[in-house]
Amino acid sequence: MRKIRVSTTLSYILLWFITFPNEIIFAQNKTPGVNKASKATFELKNGDRVVFLGNSLFENDLQYGYLELALTTRWPDRNVTFRNIGWSGDNVFGDARSYFTNPPTAYDLLIEQITKAKPTIVFIAYGGIEAQEGEAGLPRFNEGLNKLLDKIDELGAKAILLSPIPIMSAGSPEDLATRNKNLELYAVAIAKATVARGNQFIDIFNPLQKISKNIKLSDNGFHLDETGYYYLAATLENGLGLASPLKEVITINVSKHGIEASAPAKMVDAGKDIANFKFTIYEEYLPLPLPGQNAGIVDNVRLLKIMRLKKGFYTLTANDAQIITASAKQWAEGVEIKQGASFSQARQLREMIVKKNDLFFQQYRPLNQTYIIGFRSYEQGRHKQGLEDLNFIITWLEGQIALHRMPKSVMYQLTPVK
Repeated sequence: MRKIRVSTTLSYILLWFITFPNEIIFAQNKTPGVNKASKATFELKNGDRVVFLGNSLFENDLQYGYLELALTTRWPDRNVTFRNIGWSGDNVFGDARSYFTNPPTAYDLLIEQITKAKPTIVFIAYGGIEAQEGEAGLPRFNEGLNKLLDKIDELGAKAILLSPIPIMSAGSPEDLATRNKNLELYAVAIAKATVARGNQFIDIFNPLQKISKNIKLSDNGFHLDETGYYYLAATLENGLGLASPLKEVITINVSKHGIEASAPAKMVDAGKDIANFKFTIYEEYLPLPLPGQNAGIVDNVRLLKIMRLKKGFYTLTANDAQIITASAKQWAEGVEIKQGASFSQARQLREMIVKKNDLFFQQYRPLNQTYIIGFRSYEQGRHKQGLEDLNFIITWLEGQIALHRMPKSVMYQLTPVK
């Protein structure tokens, strides 16, 4: 096949597709990705079963739980089931999932796992492994992707496809540029296939590449670390049209005549001393807890401004637990709120999600799978019941998640430091 030199970014390529509508199959949609209509209408409903399907991009989030947490807390009043069947090194043919001699094939196992999950919505993240084959691998990738999407359509599920993520470091600048150009090629192929079929595409390549210029998102340049998944969750929300409310600025004005607060804050008790007052902040859903190393993170952080305080230092507490102490000048300029009762609740919820997903991982990918449910199950097949019994604990944990996903009322108080 004739080689084509690619020297544009993904954004430029997508723009080219829009500019020449007669030359492409998805021109009628104007954008080969998430258009405004699709972003505005996405929501999870009671009874939905969300499946994360792909390579290490999804499997590695099992230890962090950010993606499931973001979607769980967005609709805290709805019962939604999540299953992560991501597999490191996997491609659209399920090659990395091979456990047994044929049959079943690795692809059979992939389809079996998707079918058993009974999805209504499938987030798909492939292309990162296949991009190593460059342009020559595109025809086979397109064939495999469409075959996979056909199967998901047969199951009656909605497919939402993600682009690959960028490589953030490599042996040389030239190697980095080449590998990212190949990833862009596959991102464009995914976008074209998605829109042609009427599915939804989310570009995570460009947003993460932009963020990575200022904030470290990976320990090895290939896989996201905890901070990377924090930003991936926020990017996914944005791609679905779910803007975070935590970027808002809340202002409280103090004067001798009283105290006024901007929404979503509401004054509760100003007391006799206008420098010592209580208020609540209405929250539709819990915030994403910040990763352990959160230096430099400013996105999804609420800024609280308290104007016209008397000179001195003031401590903000939430449910009587200290959050932060700052000077009157700092409060007037705005103080980032990165902790408190809501963040603690979200962290506990994330821990439950991680535990639940760990149990499910043990259940559908036991270390000695060949001997328990594979072709040598005649030796240790008796342990299969133990795997099935994990459903009781998984269901219990899902119940606990349901009990803790709704925001609780938090009482904030500002008091002067004496």
